[in-house]
Amino acid sequence: MAVPSSVLKVEEIQGRGRGIVASQPLKAGQIILTDSPILLYPTSPFSQQHSSSFCDHCFKSCSSSSLVSCPSCHGYRFCDSTCLSKALNSSHSTFVCHSVPTSIISSLFSHPDNELFSLQLTSSLLAKDKLNAFGIMHPFSENDEHRSVRAYGIYPYASFFNHDCLPNACRFDYVDVNPPYHADGLNNTDFVIRMIHDVPQGREICLSYFPVNDNYSSRQKRLLEDYGFACNCDRCNVESNWSDNESIEENAEEDKQEVMAMDDEEEDEQYENMEPSDTDNNDFPHAYFFLKYMCDRTNCGGTLAPLPPKGDTLSNVMECNVCGKLKSDDDNINVDDKAQDGEVPMED
Repeated sequence: MAVPSSVLKVEEIQGRGRGIVASQPLKAGQIILTDSPILLYPTSPFSQQHSSSFCDHCFKSCSSSSLVSCPSCHGYRFCDSTCLSKALNSSHSTFVCHSVPTSIISSLFSHPDNELFSLQLTSSLLAKDKLNAFGIMHPFSENDEHRSVRAYGIYPYASFFNHDCLPNACRFDYVDVNPPYHADGLNNTDFVIRMIHDVPQGREICLSYFPVNDNYSSRQKRLLEDYGFACNCDRCNVESNWSDNESIEENAEEDKQEVMAMDDEEEDEQYENMEPSDTDNNDFPHAYFFLKYMCDRTNCGGTLAPLPPKGDTLSNVMECNVCGKLKSDDDNINVDDKAQDGEVPMED
């Protein structure tokens, strides 16, 4: 399957299955993929008394009093008649609509075409959904330690990205908000994949499947339970030797002086050109990642990536992929300080 991007290609990677590889050198902040879901569904799609305050088609937040219910099942609600009409021809088809009041499983087996849905096929589809679905999260709140999932989506190209606990790219979604740069045609549920730092041609592009500040045991447990594999990335190889009471922050602090002693150009060159074998039993690359690319906002745990470059000029503004915080090399920038045209000004 080809990825709709001239800078990426899908390859078979030994021990990891199919993955996405850079077909040319990639720059920090570069948008390498924008993906739209082929399937979307809310977290509780089978409740007749749907109490959400967002549209079940575009998933934008709406006033509960303004939502329009499906006239047939009354279980799904939409922001207006236009969204309802679109949903009836796509995500909320007649079959889905009739499934809502009961259960999708029982509806599958009672459907006239039930020979298409054997128990084995249904189990297989549900397993693949769990492995490949992305959560569309409610907007970030600093007072909410655990963000809830608004909906799940299947993204045909983003699902090819493999996991790494020190990712070189990260996923941005802009649910209910506009991105801090021009992004014509971006839908509320679209994903944007941006590079965290430069990578050379031929390097695999990886995302982290969860917040980068999770500790080693939590990451391993989650990967085994949710995705069925144990991670042996460079970071995990280092942290597996840490004692149980050692934290990411403590180990990062130990190497902070070494990081601070280098200028930005030296840091970037050493980190980005480092091969996996160079990081064995070495905490330094991890400390650098935590200091530069991990958001320090309370209850966030997001990853920072530069805003998209303007031509050949790289941005000096970093954006968090969870809380949306903008941070320059020198100081924090308030979102309200961005230019009226929707772009954050960059230094010359």
